[in-house]
Amino acid sequence: MADTLPGSTPLAPTSYPPRRAVIGWILFDWAAQPYFTLITTFIFAPYFTTFVAPDPATGQSWWGFATGSAGLVIALASPLLGAVADASGRRKPWIFAFGALLVIGSSLMWFGKPGDPSLILPLLIAYGIATIGVEFATVFNNAMMPTLVPPEKIGRLSGTGWATGYVGGILSLVLVLGFLAGSPETGRTLFGITPWFGLDPATHQGDRITGPLTALWFVVFVLPMFLFTPDFPARSKVRSALRQGVAELRDTLRQLPKHRAMATFLIANMIYTDGLVSLFAFGGIYAAGTFGWHTLEIGTFGVLLAIAAACGAYLGGKLDDAFGPKRVIAGSLVLLLIAVFGILLIDRDSILFMAVTPPQPGGGLFASPAEQAYLLLGSLIGIAGGPLQAASRTLLIKLAPRDRVAQFFGLFALTGKVTAFIGPMLIGLITALTASQKGGLAVLVLFFVAGLALLATVRVRR
Repeated sequence: MADTLPGSTPLAPTSYPPRRAVIGWILFDWAAQPYFTLITTFIFAPYFTTFVAPDPATGQSWWGFATGSAGLVIALASPLLGAVADASGRRKPWIFAFGALLVIGSSLMWFGKPGDPSLILPLLIAYGIATIGVEFATVFNNAMMPTLVPPEKIGRLSGTGWATGYVGGILSLVLVLGFLAGSPETGRTLFGITPWFGLDPATHQGDRITGPLTALWFVVFVLPMFLFTPDFPARSKVRSALRQGVAELRDTLRQLPKHRAMATFLIANMIYTDGLVSLFAFGGIYAAGTFGWHTLEIGTFGVLLAIAAACGAYLGGKLDDAFGPKRVIAGSLVLLLIAVFGILLIDRDSILFMAVTPPQPGGGLFASPAEQAYLLLGSLIGIAGGPLQAASRTLLIKLAPRDRVAQFFGLFALTGKVTAFIGPMLIGLITALTASQKGGLAVLVLFFVAGLALLATVRVRR
């Protein structure tokens, strides 16, 4: 039996809400995921660094500074806000307030016209506001999980939420690439049609529309959660909740070192999450450098990876309920290690040290054997990455006292953000020192091995 923190009380409900309440909660992931897919990964971030900033290197550094600044705010404030929410009892008002920041910040990205230096700082501020909004809203949405289903179904709920979110991200990406974003050279979308609504490819309106689309998508699909998913009853006003929350957070942090299960898991999560985020972030960059991929190839790769992640998260949720989240996390880390080792043994003209035909100009999409092998390994990363994230929040729920779930999701967000710069920094440093992309990517092996070793020492209560 794992140790638990003082102050925990058995707050399990005697009955659970109807199915529509669970579906409403799941749709939050669907509503929020396009922000990560469209804004931070595949569309707007590359557009900003390439066409808004003076040059790609400068744009990447500025985008990184904005990401780091928002991450610092999230890391420092998440535990406190979670403690306040636990003290006040309410979740939805916080989700509404931070969801509004996501909507406002995302909508403002429409005004980011190419080649206008005066818009750079406002765009970065809008991006920071939206990032803070979506991350904090996610903290409070996660904290609603224990009241929705019995403990033995938490894993399936978490996995289904992640899978649903990935599907939403895939559809939003297909919508933009296929119907809204036209190529400046041809004026046509990925499906070969003229962009909907007369969006001008020359001024990259198809890239910029991802901001308002993300905002509208969130507003529409988060409504079922507000309408059908029950909230905790209010226990105290915000001012008294703030005082109580600060006191409880101080007590939790003081007692945390005495409770090795939770402390060790949070450290393990910090390490392997840093590795996973870095792997996702640099997977496309590595492929671009190795195979010469561009937007079409990287976008298609992203869709395939997201499909694999959605399937993995859904299957991982069932395995979570059957075997426990700790085993799912461990299995996912082993698969990620296999994928990284495999990538390190692939080059444009070789696989596992065996020579193959390299990519040829005009040879077709993913026509070379090395590219196809990379796609398979990318799919393996997706299959492992979805369950890893879903099972991690399930394990946190099993370890956390039920009356401090939001607070511990705040600490969970803290461990996922506070060292998020280390992985990319080490990859960049080692790549520069070795003049090798493989050398930089190899550092991720250490993250997954260390996370797996720490996880092995975590004792989970039955």
